[in-house]
Amino acid sequence: MLRPIRTLAAAAAALALVSACNSASNQSDPGKPGPAGDSRGVTADSIKVGGIVSMTSASGYSKKDTDLGAKARYLRANAEGGIHGRKIDYLGAEDDGQDPGKNMAAARKLVQQDKVFAVSPMSSVTFSGADFLEQEKVPTFGWGTLPSFCGPKYIYGFNGCLVPTPGGTLNQTWPEGIGKVLGGAQGKSVAIIANDSDAGKFGIRTFQQGFASAGFTVSYAKASVPGTAVPSDWSAYVKDILESNGGKAPDAVVSVMQTPNNIGLFTALKRSGYKGLLSDPTDYDPGLLAKDATKQALDGVHVLLQFQPFESADPKMAQFKADIKAAAGGQDVPLNMHMLTGYMSADLFVSIAQKAGKDLTVESFQAAAQSFSDTGTLVGDRAEPKGQKDSFGCGALVQLKNGAYEVSVPFKCYEPIPFK
Repeated sequence: MLRPIRTLAAAAAALALVSACNSASNQSDPGKPGPAGDSRGVTADSIKVGGIVSMTSASGYSKKDTDLGAKARYLRANAEGGIHGRKIDYLGAEDDGQDPGKNMAAARKLVQQDKVFAVSPMSSVTFSGADFLEQEKVPTFGWGTLPSFCGPKYIYGFNGCLVPTPGGTLNQTWPEGIGKVLGGAQGKSVAIIANDSDAGKFGIRTFQQGFASAGFTVSYAKASVPGTAVPSDWSAYVKDILESNGGKAPDAVVSVMQTPNNIGLFTALKRSGYKGLLSDPTDYDPGLLAKDATKQALDGVHVLLQFQPFESADPKMAQFKADIKAAAGGQDVPLNMHMLTGYMSADLFVSIAQKAGKDLTVESFQAAAQSFSDTGTLVGDRAEPKGQKDSFGCGALVQLKNGAYEVSVPFKCYEPIPFK
């Protein structure tokens, strides 16, 4: 019997429950999957999956809707019959609070106590549990914005590896997109700023190379903002940025930070009179528009997306919206990128598990991943194990303008560049 998935629409939950009960009572069903053997988290009726998400954080920033996105995809998979007759028993996501210790504790709990087959989604700025999950051979899926998504055999980024090691490639969506907005990169300068953390430093390294390769002059590239608390005074950072281009302001300022920092930095830049392009990879969230101060701070900002914008007419986006509504109990809820992160993490897991066949084990799952590919998804064309070394190379830019998001650079796949 499956555990109920919290917050699902009542009718869908009832359908899943009835299907599970029927399956449990009909052992002679010829379509029923065979025994799962000793594979952790897999029974004749179900596949146990859990998540790790930063539901809370010291700054107030939350990725909680990542959990809803994953539930939405698992709900549809179950409504369609599950994975070769097995329903997905999604336990929900553990909250790591963006704390390395809690991230490790969550990974251990899911494996040692809950005995999950897979962790999907994993969405946090810290991934201290990565080595443990790799050692325990737990297929793990999330947004590949951390080095741990690049290289390990059992860890997968839903849009590939976005922070590669030398020998891998870099996604050029951001610099190419900003170049299009500015009418070309040649003769243009960009300042890149990040938090003083391992992720921030790696982000500076990768995007500095990417923007330079696209033809920009990188006038400023520092991981200098404290990662533990949002600064109350941004004047020193603003001064350095506005003088970085030979004593002048750069044509674009790119922030590799989360929303609270972006609000502070962009507000300070605007108050200084800065008229250049502002961009970040975080603030695509209609919920941010509820407060006038936030809406004003982010007005005009171009946000990097590595998936089809919600404004897209793609049928798969319509399916995503319908799935989210079902998972939210039939309510229309504001969409955000965290939902898409959870949804596509779950989608990649489901797609590979389907390919693995009825005899689902970690070994059969990994074998299926070694030759997995599909096309036309909300993140473009996917392929494994390519995605464990390279980005899938696709994305778009949207701009917050007059209280609404508009597509400023349509979704497109760009040729990645070698990472040095």
